[in-house]
Amino acid sequence: MSGMETKENKIKVGMIALGCNKNQVDAELMLGALSDKGFEIVEDAGDCDVIIVNTCGFIESAKKESIESILECCEMKKQGQVKLVVVTGCLAERYREEMAELIPEADVILGIGANDELAESIKQALAGQAVRKFYAPENLVMEGKRILVNYPHYAYIRIADGCDNRCAYCAIPMIRGRYRSRPMENIIEECRHFAEKGVEELIIIAQDTTRYGEDLYGKRMLPELLRQICTIDGLRWVRILYAYPERVTEELLDTMASEDKIVKYLDIPLQHCSKKVLKSMHRKASTSAELLSMLKHIRGKVPGICLRTTLLTGFPGENDDDFEALCKFVKAAKFDRLGCFAYSREEGTPSYDMPNQ
Repeated sequence: MSGMETKENKIKVGMIALGCNKNQVDAELMLGALSDKGFEIVEDAGDCDVIIVNTCGFIESAKKESIESILECCEMKKQGQVKLVVVTGCLAERYREEMAELIPEADVILGIGANDELAESIKQALAGQAVRKFYAPENLVMEGKRILVNYPHYAYIRIADGCDNRCAYCAIPMIRGRYRSRPMENIIEECRHFAEKGVEELIIIAQDTTRYGEDLYGKRMLPELLRQICTIDGLRWVRILYAYPERVTEELLDTMASEDKIVKYLDIPLQHCSKKVLKSMHRKASTSAELLSMLKHIRGKVPGICLRTTLLTGFPGENDDDFEALCKFVKAAKFDRLGCFAYSREEGTPSYDMPNQ
């Protein structure tokens, strides 16, 4: 880019990264690509020429936060504090037409499949052209240089994107597309790079980490991936998030128990314990007793393991009996960490038109 050869003339770019840690990885990849193309990355949003809002569009509260952030940045532009406002991420992907119409002040709006055209889009916008680019979400770039936006001792490692689980309440498949695993050699190379940079903990993430490899290798490969990661010098801890209960296999538990670097911690999003409610959610319809048995088995296989889960209350058709059963289940399960969320009615999902909202 002309005029970007010296630091004084470099265009300063700041990022507001919203949403989950998977969205954070997208932000880090975009910052890495911009840095390679001569932009200066700054931490202070008030000290940049271009401000990027990497949005979340998962549930209503997240959408509101994203819109508020965009409007605040547009006000900064109006006051002359920044030159451009760029909108990326899940909200932009999910509401392509609406975003362009409702927030014309945004200079650039990119769907997640256009993330790799961010630098070019900023140049076009600086030349006075409003940019709106949307491609298939499967075009999302998952490889490349990353600039970490968290503390330097840990990094998230996204091993796949998209989701095929099709839970009735979830908008992720329509936003992120089909489940796509990264090649194992690419993941190992990224892990080794971070270890060489002094990162001590790697946190393994995807919409469903336990499904890793099915699409590329014809079988689930998370245990093998973990074993290979554990051979990397310099790493102290490897942590696993987003493990679906029906895919927590004996091989995975054996790997967790035998590898010293794997943190004895497992995040299993159960969502509910009512067979009726789980069936309506389009998840595996397990009973409370079956789930408790599974948790007991996990604790037996991996002594001292810390178990985390998420629960969803208020799903269409859930009644007082279901809720009371969930409360009893939580007391019996004795989770170490638990997040509970109220159901958000999301257009485009199967549950949106269900009765008994």
